[in-house]
Amino acid sequence: MTRIAVILGSTRPGRRGEAVARWTAEVAARHPAAVVGQVTFELVDLAKYALPLLDEPVPAMFGQYQREATRRWAAAIGSFDGFVFVTPEYNHSMTAALKNAIDHLFAEWNDKAAGFVSYGVHGGTRAVEHLRLALAEVKVAGVRSQVVLSVFTDFDYTGCDMTDPTAAGEFRPGSQQEPTMNTMLDEVIAWSVALKPLRANATADSGGDTVPAV
Repeated sequence: MTRIAVILGSTRPGRRGEAVARWTAEVAARHPAAVVGQVTFELVDLAKYALPLLDEPVPAMFGQYQREATRRWAAAIGSFDGFVFVTPEYNHSMTAALKNAIDHLFAEWNDKAAGFVSYGVHGGTRAVEHLRLALAEVKVAGVRSQVVLSVFTDFDYTGCDMTDPTAAGEFRPGSQQEPTMNTMLDEVIAWSVALKPLRANATADSGGDTVPAV
């Protein structure tokens, strides 16, 4: 069975991303491949892993993880065949927490596919531009289709105090967003399956260990 993680890439208190990630997981669970049991989707909340700013003494490419937090993160990521990243846009890029989480690992990302659900003032499109580049360096294949959510049109602020900078509003995605999501999921599933032989070869070459031993 193909396993795909929905990675919530914001750790900020009061984040809009929590509602977006839940919706992503709910739509994914209704995907035909999930309904018939060919694919499973699991929500992975980056905040729950409490990764420190990268403090591993050995570069991730060598797989010699010494910190318990890194080992836990590696075990989680290594268990998936593909990813859907849910990310806001911070200052023209992804969150620092998400970039840090990517940089902690290497082999666990390799030869897997990724789709993107972004949100922000500009729909989070510039965050995904940077995210695609970072993922390419760890051998993750980003699919073309992307869900782009606007904080102006996909959130409802009825009853909110608009002078309150923490007012997140209620997430109400437009009717066009779920079909776009399903197109993106089709691509992630197809690419995750297509890349399986490469992952199998890498596992065989490492002696069956998906997380290299220290």
